[in-house]
Amino acid sequence: MTAKTRSVRNFFLYKCLFTLTFWNHVSLSVGNELLASVSNNFPEDSSDKKVKSLPLLYRNRHDWVVMQNTTESFSLSEITNDNVEKLVALLFRLLQLSSFRQGSRLQNLTLTNMSVDWTALTDIFQTVWHSSIEYFNINSVTQLSDSSSRDFDYSGTSLKALTMKKVVITDRYFIQDDLYKIFADMNIAALTVAESEMIHMLCPLSDSPFRYLNFFKNDLTDSLFQKCDELIHLETLILQKNKFKSLSKVSLMTSRMKSLKYLDISSNLLSHNAAGVQCQWAESLSELDLSSNQLTDSVFECLPVNIEKLELQNNQITSVPKGMAELKSLKELNLASNRLADLPGCSGFTSLEFLNIEMNSILTPSADFFQSCPRVRELQAGHNPFKCSCELQDFIRLERRSGGKLFGWPAAYVCEYPEDLRGTQLKDFHLTELACNTTLLLVTALLLTLVLVAVVAFLCIYLDVPWYARMTWQWTQTKRRAWHNHPEEQETGLQFHAFISYSERDSLWVKNELIPNLEKGEGCIQLCQHERNFIPGKSIVENIINCIEKSYKSIFVLSPNFVQSEWCHYELYFAHHKLFSENSNSLILILLEPIPPYIIPARYHKLKALMAKRTYLEWPKERSKHALFWANLRAAISIHLPLADGKRCGETD
Repeated sequence: MTAKTRSVRNFFLYKCLFTLTFWNHVSLSVGNELLASVSNNFPEDSSDKKVKSLPLLYRNRHDWVVMQNTTESFSLSEITNDNVEKLVALLFRLLQLSSFRQGSRLQNLTLTNMSVDWTALTDIFQTVWHSSIEYFNINSVTQLSDSSSRDFDYSGTSLKALTMKKVVITDRYFIQDDLYKIFADMNIAALTVAESEMIHMLCPLSDSPFRYLNFFKNDLTDSLFQKCDELIHLETLILQKNKFKSLSKVSLMTSRMKSLKYLDISSNLLSHNAAGVQCQWAESLSELDLSSNQLTDSVFECLPVNIEKLELQNNQITSVPKGMAELKSLKELNLASNRLADLPGCSGFTSLEFLNIEMNSILTPSADFFQSCPRVRELQAGHNPFKCSCELQDFIRLERRSGGKLFGWPAAYVCEYPEDLRGTQLKDFHLTELACNTTLLLVTALLLTLVLVAVVAFLCIYLDVPWYARMTWQWTQTKRRAWHNHPEEQETGLQFHAFISYSERDSLWVKNELIPNLEKGEGCIQLCQHERNFIPGKSIVENIINCIEKSYKSIFVLSPNFVQSEWCHYELYFAHHKLFSENSNSLILILLEPIPPYIIPARYHKLKALMAKRTYLEWPKERSKHALFWANLRAAISIHLPLADGKRCGETD
């Protein structure tokens, strides 16, 4: 047992001595730290613990900078032609050292800020190719010159992925195929050449193992991989931010890629305006990113039939054509930042589950969307310029019935129009059913109109409005005729002290009591009575109006008989009209007999108002009070009237 333990210790001691010799040869200033890390990696109990990451940053006499050093990753910076040979030697020996470590090998290598010739760069590639490195990253490379054809041995490599970013070629005169050929024929699974102004890439000479190609932010055009049958294993192709223009040519490029599943060709100059041009996409393509291009509605004529996820945001699409070919497998569709005016239907997307139409021009989205798209689980329709009106009410109710399918509700759904509602969230916008239902509004308006007409008709009948309207019309016409026919009469002053209005049934009292006591007494009272003062040939209404206007006062003999007389009503109306038009106090009411209120017709509402507000004379039954009655009445109508010869009543020579 002791001999076995001694043998194990000797073995590990040999490894430590080898490590120490290696780091002394490359003259690294931290050799002791690396020796300690290797010694700790092989303790006496022969466990397989890996060395922890030792982040290092130092410059050695060869002028490169070590950025990171672990048992699996190594990173160097500031590599030039002057130190590249020694770098290759370092890498070779470092790879040899890693091969002695049990359970741990150097797999990741990163070189940054390189400024070397093409020959030196290919030497580094060749060294890495025949090593245990699986992931090789190169950032910020400046290739100075010597871009000539080189033979490259691709055999026996462990490399899986190569990433090159920000490559600058200063050599102006070289054969590009010599450069592209090295990369096109690489037998690795993943290749990235990004931000390098690359204008072309050759098709591999034989079936390529590439599964992933990323040519982000270069200058590639429609000529890329045309008629290329060798990329049969390619699954992911990223061509974002290049200079592709024709969507049909891009589809033709992918038609020969039998395993392609994901294509990102966003942020290019793509358009599809060629009518009748057939697009031929890879049948295996399931995800396609066409965002940030110049595509219009015609793009739906050139899409992969088996697509499942489609990105079309930030284009110039105004609508989804109804006659487009069906995309039965499409589950996710992104149409954000386009020019759509309404929600697209799902007649061409029977399997659609996710739809994004944010930041379009949708004012009033259709409320029947979920009926036409029953499989949709999430709709992103926020950040549109919604017009808060009756048409939007159905969409708001749609959200309540959808069960949370509207993504971003309620914060992303805000009124843009009209101005007074701008900024109001749709959930806080409400209109009554009456304001939005035209049929209900019309029925309600019709019912209210009918009720109003019925009320007006009732009031007109109850208050005898037609009668008053007719009387007003007759008074107007009479005044007009009088003015045109006898304008000189309009200047004539008062001719009578009073006009007497009474019922024929009360004529005995008027002729036997009223007229004799006023006219035959002192004061020379002149009364206007229809029997003696109405002018033959004129209408009754015209005579009534003339008498009232030429009289200082109008005496109304009130009794139950008076309110039953139609002509009495006319006379009262015209006298009342004079009362208001001339602002005079010309009415004298004599209550001959008490009038019970219930027998006064509705149209006599003016009489009711006059009796309620004005003082009237009541004919006394006692004879002893008659003298006082006549005295009061004479005093009320007393006025000096001119006679025909110019004298006033009561004057003598």
